[in-house]
Amino acid sequence: MTVLKIERLPHNKFLPEYKTEGAAGMDLCAAISEPITLKPLERTLVPTGLKIELEHGYEAQVRPRSGLSIKHGITLINCVGTIDEDYRGEVCVPVVNLSNETYTIQPDERIAQMIIARVEQAEIKVELELTDTARGAGGFGSTGK
Repeated sequence: MTVLKIERLPHNKFLPEYKTEGAAGMDLCAAISEPITLKPLERTLVPTGLKIELEHGYEAQVRPRSGLSIKHGITLINCVGTIDEDYRGEVCVPVVNLSNETYTIQPDERIAQMIIARVEQAEIKVELELTDTARGAGGFGSTGK
């Protein structure tokens, strides 16, 4: 099991938490003192009040919460955010309101989830030509519905 070191900033009330025994992601809360209202298509950066230190060879992935996404259209601007092992700043969540209705983020509201994952850096090798496959260069939609 990997260890996640956390520095709690003064405006943080809640540590990340796995809500169930089998949960892959731990919830991140909005460390804000006043509500933030997002109009349709508006975006903002929400602080969590946390700094993290990952072990070598790991990343933290920040992902949307499915309930906020499906019920309110609140998701992350970059879909999945990556926190590299050498980043030491505050973890902030870039959210966007994709719904047609205004949404208000409340202080301490669970706004995202964070997954800790192994990372492997690849050795880059330039080739004149890549091996062929049955799919080839077929892209979006090329394999059918």
